[in-house]
Amino acid sequence: MNSAQSRQAPQHSGPDDAVAEFEALYRANVAAVTAYFARRSAEPQTVADLTADTFVQAITSFATFDPRKGTSRAWVFGIARRIYATHCQEHSQQRSRVERLAGRRELAPDEAGELIDRIDAERAGRALVSGLTTLPASDRAVIELVDLAGLQAKEAAQALGIAPGTLRMRLMRARARLRKAASPDSGAQHDPSSEPEVRT
Repeated sequence: MNSAQSRQAPQHSGPDDAVAEFEALYRANVAAVTAYFARRSAEPQTVADLTADTFVQAITSFATFDPRKGTSRAWVFGIARRIYATHCQEHSQQRSRVERLAGRRELAPDEAGELIDRIDAERAGRALVSGLTTLPASDRAVIELVDLAGLQAKEAAQALGIAPGTLRMRLMRARARLRKAASPDSGAQHDPSSEPEVRT
């Protein structure tokens, strides 16, 4: 993925330009958004639906995107997080299977195959996301966006609606908790040089 493209801000000169800009945003971010959902679900149809819902929401609100408030990549991930939260809320309300399937476009065999490959590739990430359940939700979110999705600190802060300084503190705290959980008898001193770099 071209990271410069994924962060490009829409210019909205006219309808044709807006379509081209959205297409560029989609192409630059669709793989990362698909991976984000593949770490949360092993069901290809669910991954496809959540990814599609994210970009449907993005295209319907594209004109409201304000590049002064942050990158388009962070904006898309903010939408993806809200789509997933809505999905979880609906799932927890135990809607009937018929209601959940209503209006869904079934995947073609080749689409399902591609998503199964993507889901398989994200198996380690899904295991890590499951392992993060011991962390508070606020700490879990920063690890997911920075260490798994690859957002820069400023982008992750924008997606979460918090200050970059707050995000950095949560990230350091979350990484420390994960290190402690990974090595229960860690009497050894932690080497600060082993800390992953926080990209701003």
